[in-house]
Amino acid sequence: MKPIRVGLLGLGTVGAGVAKVCRTHREELEEMVGAPIVLAAVVDQDITTPRDGLPLEGLPLGRDVSTVLDDPSIDIVVELIGGLEPARAYILRALANGKHVVTANKALLATHGEELYAEARRRRCMLAFEASVAGGIPLIRSVKEGLAANRITSLYGIVNGTSNYILSKMTDEGLEFGRVLAEAQAEGYAEADPTFDIEGIDSAHKLQILATLAFRTCVGLGDIYVEGITRVTPEDIALAHEMGFRIKLLAIAKSADGRLELRVHPTMIPESSPMSAVSGVFNAVFLNGDVVDDLMFYGRGAGQFPTASSVWADIVEIARRLAAGHAAVPQDLPVLGRNPLGLKPIEEVVSSYYLNVSALDRPGVLAQVAGILGKHNISIANVIQKVHQKAQAVPVVMMTHEAREGDMQKALREIDALPVIVAPTRMIRVEES
Repeated sequence: MKPIRVGLLGLGTVGAGVAKVCRTHREELEEMVGAPIVLAAVVDQDITTPRDGLPLEGLPLGRDVSTVLDDPSIDIVVELIGGLEPARAYILRALANGKHVVTANKALLATHGEELYAEARRRRCMLAFEASVAGGIPLIRSVKEGLAANRITSLYGIVNGTSNYILSKMTDEGLEFGRVLAEAQAEGYAEADPTFDIEGIDSAHKLQILATLAFRTCVGLGDIYVEGITRVTPEDIALAHEMGFRIKLLAIAKSADGRLELRVHPTMIPESSPMSAVSGVFNAVFLNGDVVDDLMFYGRGAGQFPTASSVWADIVEIARRLAAGHAAVPQDLPVLGRNPLGLKPIEEVVSSYYLNVSALDRPGVLAQVAGILGKHNISIANVIQKVHQKAQAVPVVMMTHEAREGDMQKALREIDALPVIVAPTRMIRVEES
């Protein structure tokens, strides 16, 4: 049987994990494929620095990408360099040369996925991306194939381990955001520039990929409302606990009445929810399908070996096809439905809300705030007023019934303009179901 030859672009954390798995699990992988697998070329700009647990001796190392992209004997290209460019150009070049591609590059797929999928179809090549969302959790394959008989109605996901680690530490230890972020960076759970993680951008990338697959609708990054966790305080977390909630950064997609809402933001969820127990760097995604009902996927959302596991799942799937002589088919890639969903703007989304109003301790403040909320069709479910001795400003905490986002934003602008308000009102959306 002709060997399946694999070329690897990038020998960073995940790339090194892919190479290690090839060495330790080659026999099992080849049994599943039905043909020999050869890691034929590994390209990285740094080919001298030792990788932990991976001897470089014996690896087919080089710095020239053409040894992977242009060698006609390479069957599968694995792109693990990250970023938008030159990763996009490399994948297009590999596809143009008739090579199948595996990538873990969620930012690239979320930004240029439509172009890459179209090129893969045109070249009759496979483009697989299991590792792009939720690390080692086999989520892409489950949505694309395992749930093929379902119309997905909703998905809620904790899909960024860095933000979940920060919120978990703030919850468990009562620490401020800045201190926990610094600890996360020291432990290697957060990048030196953590913007993509803490501002929700990484979660939005993953939601774009998931929603395109799950709802068979063309979704752009600009269609997703994104809000990060930087304004969440220990006080918010403690008050949430007092009311029976925990705060998580959720990626949310829901379809109803032919429209799709897409959002990433800090969310209060009931402590009784299984998702509230997802802590540290773990990920979880909760799906509802009209046939299967509720499903929850849980596991490590990042890391060398969990992500390498997903990369190898894609390599094995493609290698099996090649060994059996089966060509790629258009349905291997995201397929849009004949009746794609319309997109619901954030202003029309309906949610319950937590409000933390910082006001001067004056008579009638609560009545003023409640009056503005009522004017905008927002009713209050309950109120907690914390008395701080000798403090000029006191927090007035409210939970509302369901209301339109647009109405809430108008109300907040009026509330924050009151002379008795001393700081912008903190608002967190609540998902009780």
